[in-house]
Amino acid sequence: MKPRTLTADERETALMALLRQLIQGNLTEGQLLRTLRREVLSLSQGDYADLVGISRRTLSDIERDTGNASLATMNRVFRPLGLRVGVLPRQPALLGRLLAEDGKQIEPTKKGN
Repeated sequence: MKPRTLTADERETALMALLRQLIQGNLTEGQLLRTLRREVLSLSQGDYADLVGISRRTLSDIERDTGNASLATMNRVFRPLGLRVGVLPRQPALLGRLLAEDGKQIEPTKKGN
């Protein structure tokens, strides 16, 4: 049976919930990628690997949090999901403070600014 296609709102809701789990440390980057690939995009490893231009083995290693993928490769696999690899504070208290700043919208800047 083919999985049900999610609406744009359902995809965004699923993405936000999974990102929250990643930031809270309850999900690894590999687990996030695997879940989004399977449940949001409904793609096989082979199809997704072809889409992003890497081998299925490399994708499998990333999803299992093994191997040593470069930053460029990690960004390549997350790009179709509207994501990029970034830096977050390791200390939970600092991360909590960063995320709790209500009402302060951070405007994105262009690279090099």
